[in-house]
Amino acid sequence: MSGPSKLRAAILIVSETASRDASTDKGIPALQEVFASQKGGDKWTRDETKIVSDSVDEIQKSIRRWTDEAEPVHLVLTSGGTGFAQKDVTPEAVAPLIDKHAPGLVHAMLSTSLQVTPFAMMARPVAGVRNKTLIITLPGSPKGAKENLEAVLPQLAHACQQAAGADSRTLHAGGTQKLERDAGLQDTSVYGHHHHSHDHGHSHGHGHHHGPRAHTKPEDRPPISNDPNAGPTRRYRESPYPLLSVDEALQQIAKQTPEPVTVRASVDEALVGSVLAENVTANENVPAFRASIVDGYAIIASKHIMVPSTKGVFPVTGVSHAKPGQMSELQIGEVARITTGAPLPPGATSVVMVEDTVLKTMTNDGKEEKEIEVLTDAIEPGENVREIGSDVKSGDVIMKKGEGITAVGGEFGLLASVGASEVLVYKKPVIGVLSTGDEIVPHNRHGDLQLGEVRDTNRPILLTAIRGSGFDAVDLGIASDTAGALEQTLRDAMRTVDVIVTSGGVSMGELDLLKPTIERSIGGTIHFGRVSMKPGKPTTFATVPFKANDGSRERERLIFSLPGNPASAVVTYHLFVLPALHKMAGVYPVGLPKVKVVLEQDVKCDSKRAEYHRVMVVAKADGQLYAVSTGFQRSSRIGSFKGANALLCLPVREGKVTKGEKMDALLMGKIVSEM
Repeated sequence: MSGPSKLRAAILIVSETASRDASTDKGIPALQEVFASQKGGDKWTRDETKIVSDSVDEIQKSIRRWTDEAEPVHLVLTSGGTGFAQKDVTPEAVAPLIDKHAPGLVHAMLSTSLQVTPFAMMARPVAGVRNKTLIITLPGSPKGAKENLEAVLPQLAHACQQAAGADSRTLHAGGTQKLERDAGLQDTSVYGHHHHSHDHGHSHGHGHHHGPRAHTKPEDRPPISNDPNAGPTRRYRESPYPLLSVDEALQQIAKQTPEPVTVRASVDEALVGSVLAENVTANENVPAFRASIVDGYAIIASKHIMVPSTKGVFPVTGVSHAKPGQMSELQIGEVARITTGAPLPPGATSVVMVEDTVLKTMTNDGKEEKEIEVLTDAIEPGENVREIGSDVKSGDVIMKKGEGITAVGGEFGLLASVGASEVLVYKKPVIGVLSTGDEIVPHNRHGDLQLGEVRDTNRPILLTAIRGSGFDAVDLGIASDTAGALEQTLRDAMRTVDVIVTSGGVSMGELDLLKPTIERSIGGTIHFGRVSMKPGKPTTFATVPFKANDGSRERERLIFSLPGNPASAVVTYHLFVLPALHKMAGVYPVGLPKVKVVLEQDVKCDSKRAEYHRVMVVAKADGQLYAVSTGFQRSSRIGSFKGANALLCLPVREGKVTKGEKMDALLMGKIVSEM
């Protein structure tokens, strides 16, 4: 082959070091050398190369540029990121892009490498076809990459010609022996055998066949979402995702949700709802001076014989207000008028309440007190005085790690009282809310609905619920039911939010694109796609590796895809999303508080799925909490949430739970009181 008839190969190096300094890369020269020296290597051009960091986004963008253009390359080779290190994400980036997996190539590469080192079993290669391009992931070490490529290169021309659309009948004319001769394999013994019969009808040929074969059946492999390009006749008729219990789903969420991140935050109103990430120590005493706790007169009281009784007439020599100021020292036999909270004058020991005094004389101008009479001699040293540090001593731990700043105000007031200007807290996640579907229109759009249109109730409901839980919510709008539009919306959102909550698009219809987009387009992992509960069965939870352009370390983004029915969306938000937000914000315990309630009526159970029934919980005079159903519970009936402040946790049971039984309920709002 020569000139324009050559097959085009592209090489993608995945390396943090090489992406910063291309001169350090040894992978491209090593792979170029294989093409130059191996039989069949002259069939290729391999001048398209690129180096990227360990980023799912960068890897996928590079591969798509080569595979999705009008004239795609025939072969993409990646090198690096296939191990078990946390930064190794190449298989996770490549697998969702593949339309047809090639386990035989993976088997061949691992078999060859295992003959060199047993550590080859630590590699996680992926191979397969996207559109008309074959993609193969190779190890990051130049030596390992060379060995893997050498093991399969002779067969790749044939594979790529087939993937590109060449006629199979023509390619296979002459049988396997001709294919092997063309590939330069007749004189080799790569797999430890030589010149066996390759008649596919041979009764014992499978034990010695040159072509590797998969050891698993397609139905035994992990499920993956519908391929949007496959068309309605080839999509799953039922969900391939296992049906998890609610507890199993919550365990997955707890396991996959990132640990909280700490930030320095100013002590102001925005701190409300945050959780402290370290102990807070007072840097000053409260009060910082000896202060009066009553309105009255500062006086010198003592058991010392030189100090006269506090009973009698005393000249008023000064005034001490709460307003700061300088005061002269009080002498024995004098008093100074003082207000609540004001500092005692130097020398004063106690404060006489104004109620224990009477005015004796005024100054000549009639504006000030000249003398007062103290009516008691029982004033003790330190009486009616708040001592320095009596509220908070400098060096005391005033708040502990894990304590929250509530809207009640006590914690904020305590921090403010000791002059704390900054504290270390757990960063609250930012949540984006997205609706999906071409049939969805804004809830406040004017005019009548067209046939099939639905007003978007879920987005405003979820935005309200998230903000009501104390978190920042970003409105991501409505995404169209087209894979490209949804992918772009999700990618853009991940730059600004930590958690994406979507509603709709998670069932089994041909336009339900959330799962395929997460798995196939943005390199996400779906941890569950169905939950055995009512309402909310199609609830989906996924994570997506994301690394911002600011150089910060990679951090998982969470995606909760909630059902489109409004009641289902609200129930699953409280049940699944809220615990994840609490964990990321350092709030403990996570999720809604659970209480015991007495049923006010019989409630029917579901025999197959746990049900979360909307109820109003009322506190009555007998000290118990009672639950009243809010009515018909169909998942699309948002009216069942009117007045609901709790979710009654109904067990999987035939029949019903009866009036008077005690059941668990999860509190969503304030308890109503009838006392």
